[in-house]
This record gives sequence, C-alpha cells and structure tokens, in this order.
Amino acid sequence: MAKRNYPDNKYRFYIAQDDLFIDLNLYQFGWEHCEPLHQFGPAVRNHFLFHYIIDGKGKLDTSGHTYSLGPGQGFLLCPGQISSYFADPDDPWYYTWIEFDGLRARQSMTLAGLSEQQPVYSPAVKDNMSIKDYMLKIVEEADRSTMHLTGLGMVLLDEIVRTSKTSVPYEKKKLRDFYMREAINFIQEKYNTDISVEEIADSSGLNRSYFSRIFKETFNVSPQRFLLQYRMNKASELLKQTMLSIGEIASMVGYENQLHFSRAFHNTFGVSPSGYRDAHHISK
Repeated sequence: MAKRNYPDNKYRFYIAQDDLFIDLNLYQFGWEHCEPLHQFGPAVRNHFLFHYIIDGKGKLDTSGHTYSLGPGQGFLLCPGQISSYFADPDDPWYYTWIEFDGLRARQSMTLAGLSEQQPVYSPAVKDNMSIKDYMLKIVEEADRSTMHLTGLGMVLLDEIVRTSKTSVPYEKKKLRDFYMREAINFIQEKYNTDISVEEIADSSGLNRSYFSRIFKETFNVSPQRFLLQYRMNKASELLKQTMLSIGEIASMVGYENQLHFSRAFHNTFGVSPSGYRDAHHISK
C-alpha cells in the first residue's frame, strides 16, 4: 500500500461551546486517521452525525444494512439511530465528522436525500472536494467564535444539499410556510411575556391542534419546545453579556417565577444560571 501524506497526529477532536441556537447547533467535530479495523459502536446518537471519508475505506452497519464506503462518500447517523462503523483492515479510512442539530438540520438532510433509511452521501459530481474543505475548515478554526462556526456550519449544510447525488428538488413555499413564519414572528416579539400555544396558534389564524401538528412537521419540535429553546437562548446571552440579576433575566424571558426559570435553564444547559454565568460571562 502506498504511503499517504497524513497530518503528523492521527486524531483531532473538539467539543463546541454550549451556546444554544435555534436553526443550527454544533456539538462536536474533528477528523481521524483510523487504525485498521478501528470500530465505533453499536451506539445511539442524540443528534445528527455526519462523516465524510477523505481517504481509505470502511463499513457502516445500521438499520439492518451494511454499506461499504470509500473516498468522497459520507454517511449520516440520525438521532436515535443504532449504528456501528469500522475501518477496513488493509486500507483504513481517514475521515472528518461533525455532530449537529437544530431546526434546519432535519430539513437540510431531507433536501440532501439523507435519512435513517438512506444514510449514504455520494457526490453528484466526481472528485467534488467542497464538503471536505468546509468540514476541515470548521476543525481548523475551532477557536473562533460560536457564531463564526455556526455560520460555517450553515454553509456546510447548504453544500451537502447542493452536491448530494440524492438531493431532492425544493418545493415552492406552501401556505403553511406563511403560517409558520407568522408564528415565529409572534414568538420573537412576545417570548418575554406569558404567552401560550393557543395564542401562538391564534396569531397564525389556526386552531391549536392543527397548528401544533404542522409546526412539529415543519420544525421537528413542538411549539412548546421551540418557545423554551428560544427563551433559554436569550437568557444565556443575557447571562454572558450583562450582570443583571437572575430574577431580572427570568422576567425578561417570560418567567415570573425565578425558581421555574432556573429549573428550565438547568434542564436545558445542565448547569444553573449562576453557574453558566461564572463559566461564560464576557468581561467588559
């Protein structure tokens, strides 16, 4: 086997900062030059995980199927999907990966034609290396701001959709998209008040049952969860950028009860509001 020009080290891995964005969250990313027969799994992921194979070969076992993969291909693991993957014994793969989630994640993967039933990415044009370039750029710029990395992540998702051999045509916007935009606008304007799902539905001119169903179909998250995520995102920004009291921040994101706010924040970030501030506050 011919000697390849790999980086000096065989592995690079980063865990992203825990900022919460609505459209896209990056959780971890890196690359690895695997040893022969190196295996991961069986395991279940909580978020989407996309691998792109730069060189070498390997196999993916998932959903009762085995896929043999090589350079220029990739594979997607979906939340809750059980999978194993392992490097070839003679020509082990060198891949880069990114774990992500968010409201645009499932939509982008659907547009790319990728799913639990169809996990393999193949480029529409041979030797298209743009996916590799964007993924390695995220790893190389891991010390940049969360917003910068999230922006690169959005470009990467668009590139996966654009270059995927299984990409599906994007349908023209439907009437429900108008309703959903009205709902999102209402949440953005009223999240700091004690709004209900009924009120959000009313703002779109829909009854709650139908509204909740198409909201979940559109964003893969319930209206209640979306509102919670949006409030916690705003709260995390205030904790990092101000020295307002926890009670004041709770009120500013729609919680009259500080205890209820602290419990919701801890459930979202795994740390109390004060603990989050201690770790992330930006000194002026």
